[in-house]
Amino acid sequence: MAAAAAAKEQGGVNKEGEKLFVYRISTAEEWEALQRNGSTFGGELDKTTGCFHLSNLHQVQSTLQNFFLDINRDLYLLQIDAEKLGEGLVYEAVDGSNVFPHFYGPSRSFSPLPFDAVTKAEKLALSALFQLLCIMFGMNEIQ
Repeated sequence: MAAAAAAKEQGGVNKEGEKLFVYRISTAEEWEALQRNGSTFGGELDKTTGCFHLSNLHQVQSTLQNFFLDINRDLYLLQIDAEKLGEGLVYEAVDGSNVFPHFYGPSRSFSPLPFDAVTKAEKLALSALFQLLCIMFGMNEIQ
């Protein structure tokens, strides 16, 4: 668990004093519900496991690659202020070398993800997904 402890800095800032963010790949429906209701309990995977599955910025591409390529819906990348998630944000090893952030809520009570923790939301453009596919299959980008 030393790797998990090292992944999270104190007070939502890193060693350089910069804010820490985690990222959520969200369907358009989930993003709209979050805006409308002020919070969301996420998708079926989140409800089943009792936590929100998040990524660090350097993990977003592989998360898209591994879990979202076959989804035929609009997707959004949500930037979330780690500090606003408080102690409910836990970094956990998912295999021997990868540590991912998960949001459980206080006392691991599976609390909804609050809208006010989202600092930015960007629709993932089809061109970005196409570039990801090109990288995956070793193709050069079409000019």
